[in-house]
Amino acid sequence: MTPSPSAGLAPRIPEEALQEVGCGLCGKDEHELCFVDGQFRVVKCSGCGLTYVTPRLADASLIESVYDESYWNSSAAKQHGYTDYRADAPLYKRTYRGRRSIVDRYLSGPTRSDGTPRRVLDVGCAAGYFLSVMQESGWDVLGLEPSDAIRKAAVEELGEAHVKGGLLGFDDGLEPGSFDLVTFWDVIEHIPDPRAALVRAAELLAPGGKLLVETQNVASRAAKLLGKKWQHYKHAEHIYHFDPATLGRLFDEAGLTILENTPRLGGKYVTLDFLAERVGRIHPVLSVLASPLRLVGDAALYVNLFDEMIVVAEPKATAAGAASASE
Repeated sequence: MTPSPSAGLAPRIPEEALQEVGCGLCGKDEHELCFVDGQFRVVKCSGCGLTYVTPRLADASLIESVYDESYWNSSAAKQHGYTDYRADAPLYKRTYRGRRSIVDRYLSGPTRSDGTPRRVLDVGCAAGYFLSVMQESGWDVLGLEPSDAIRKAAVEELGEAHVKGGLLGFDDGLEPGSFDLVTFWDVIEHIPDPRAALVRAAELLAPGGKLLVETQNVASRAAKLLGKKWQHYKHAEHIYHFDPATLGRLFDEAGLTILENTPRLGGKYVTLDFLAERVGRIHPVLSVLASPLRLVGDAALYVNLFDEMIVVAEPKATAAGAASASE
């Protein structure tokens, strides 16, 4: 099926830059059409059930074409990026301070048994707000961020020694076994080869280390209720949409055992102005009805639609060793 003309998505991508792709999980090309939106089709793999976007930008073009300054300061955030990512720093930090309790359940305290600080790598750290929260509690932090546009903000937030450019991979210069925690906050759905990313992340974990991934749940009630108007359908950037089953398969194939998958603490603090903007995606009338919220737009509210999954995992070898020790 040929995509219809652009439905107002930002940015508009030249047709010649788009490529048809198969399933990023099982590799099959057969799929069922979910819906067409502008230049893109959202489809469900007939083999493994993964929901993904095709056509999409070629892998090498994603970062340069999508994650420039217009992504972090967007005039069309309902379809692309963030209205002003940097301006919302206090809200992101407040959100991550709440989410830190998940880390504390699996890795108690910021220091190892030998007294040295625990180390955390945040893949796709953006402006470094999660790492700032971890840094203030005593962790040794490192952020990996490929977007030149936002990496400068991370350097200002954390210090130059705590931020690294580029992509996660076997040529990233990171030492295997050197991190107690590796995190992917709202990142795995952006990565063309998520299995390879998780395999590399597992290699970077020290004994007893944990992997934490947050991503959207396409099988959630909110996603089903909102259909194609679901706020996480941003086709140029969110190229995969996982559910518990497909995410479970991804982790299993990457050699990881899931310890927990929960929507708790998957919400975030947002401004009322943000809420007014997002309901306009559902229907223009709702945007008008919600417009008075913009008068107190800086006020914050915690919102959790339970359409996010926060997953904690560890390498299978670690899990197997723990099971043997308990026998």
